[in-house]
Amino acid sequence: MSNESFISRVQPGQPVTATLDAYPDWQIPSRVRTIIPSADRQKATVKVRVSFLKLDPRILPDMGIKVTFLGAETKREPGSAAAAILIPKSAVRDENGKTIVFLVKDDKAERRAVTLGGNRGSDTEVIAGIAVGDTLVTKPPANLRDGQAVEIRK
Repeated sequence: MSNESFISRVQPGQPVTATLDAYPDWQIPSRVRTIIPSADRQKATVKVRVSFLKLDPRILPDMGIKVTFLGAETKREPGSAAAAILIPKSAVRDENGKTIVFLVKDDKAERRAVTLGGNRGSDTEVIAGIAVGDTLVTKPPANLRDGQAVEIRK
């Protein structure tokens, strides 16, 4: 792969999933911070700096890490679902052939149809139906219904 084609696909701000070698089941949401434009011609590589979206005390200097580039982030209007969102697979339910999740709005469950993309480990990509910042019921009980009172536990 030429360096030019790599640089044209990976962009600053692009979403990334990072997995530390020490914690292989933990996927850390991240973003491409910078692309260093000078290439190592011997290895045919370009350096990319990635930033974690949220720091955690388990992340230490010099840890081994693998990253997955998720696709370029697109500019989007509030409330649109142009950019993909990753949610736990456990939050998704199939009801009468429709894929749904439950959001929490005003302490009540709100049933919402979603369109799914690909799977990423224990998460799945939502390409339509919810927005960044929505609060989801991650493990809804089988008897949860639209409008039912819910309590957020942390």
